[in-house]
Amino acid sequence: MAKDFDLYRPSEEHDMLRETVRALAEAKIAPFAAAVDEEGRFPQEALDALVAADLHAVHVPESYGGAGADALATVIVIEEVARACGSSSLIPAVNKLGSLPVMLSGSEELKARYLGPLAKGDAMFSYALSEPDAGSDAAGMKTRAVRDGDFWVLNGVKRWITNAGVSEYYTVMAVTDPDKRSKGISAFVVEKSDEGVSFGAPEKKLGIKGSPTREVYLDNVRIPADRMIGDEGTGFATAMKTLDHTRITIAAQAIGIAQGALDYAKGYVKERKQFGKPIADFQGIQFMLADMAMKLEAARQLTYAAAAKSERLDGDLTFFGAAAKCFASDVAMEVTTDAVQLLGGYGYTRDYPVERMMRDAKITQIYEGTNQVQRIVMARNLP
Repeated sequence: MAKDFDLYRPSEEHDMLRETVRALAEAKIAPFAAAVDEEGRFPQEALDALVAADLHAVHVPESYGGAGADALATVIVIEEVARACGSSSLIPAVNKLGSLPVMLSGSEELKARYLGPLAKGDAMFSYALSEPDAGSDAAGMKTRAVRDGDFWVLNGVKRWITNAGVSEYYTVMAVTDPDKRSKGISAFVVEKSDEGVSFGAPEKKLGIKGSPTREVYLDNVRIPADRMIGDEGTGFATAMKTLDHTRITIAAQAIGIAQGALDYAKGYVKERKQFGKPIADFQGIQFMLADMAMKLEAARQLTYAAAAKSERLDGDLTFFGAAAKCFASDVAMEVTTDAVQLLGGYGYTRDYPVERMMRDAKITQIYEGTNQVQRIVMARNLP
């Protein structure tokens, strides 16, 4: 047997990164998590702390001023922030989601123009795919982009856009040839300051209340033609390729939220006494904790394996990305619900964090493709 057998083990650098992010999250993000949720406000303290530590967009390559973190490192950052505050974890997660189309398909000029400010923390990046009538059927979108000389003019409505109004940049999918369905969709970078861009009121949500979710309105938004990401008609393919990678970040968010709930529940059952002894001494409680930890670790290992596949661009990434997101989010919902149960009546109150974690966990089963859609994706891509 060899102690240096590193298969299935994060590197020492990854472990050190986890320690760094956890310490930062516990000191500068967790203390504000309850207030951010209660007040439904953007977690500015988290953004400031992440930018100061260069952890807000670690995926940006070094050649554009970023940290150049690999996919597993990005997962660890999101996981550890989510352990403290689900809303705050959407800062690094959505920065990757919004900018990855540019990284995957954009011109060098586009990358230099938009990845640099993102890496510096001068701007955030959001992703605008969904519409009122185009959710799971994203190819059914109606937002149009019409060519006008050296410009494109965009009109339409995008719905469920995470961090809308806070982000400066938006990857927007729009129909450029309505006769070609998915092959007639193109991708563009739209800036918050572009004339004709406006936002709806923040949605009143069950969870992740600190991350604004708003509609984005595009009213004759005229942008230079060089802001198209990739070639005309390739936007939908870029969008799906992006999700192969970023569904893994949602799995990371789910794992972090679940870990935070499990950690809190473990501490609580050791302190709470009934029938003259800590409830942690009861076998029924021990079995619940064991199942929670077992499922959570299975989700983590699947997610880390998927992250490695994302970094290597493995051929079975589509299956593993969908599997990690689906499994981890289902586990997170189960673990957080059990954490509320372990706290009993206290778990149902806002005086304790597990009810917030349970509410935050729910969305991970829905966004970046519902778990029903993930099962369709997996079935179509069985390894």
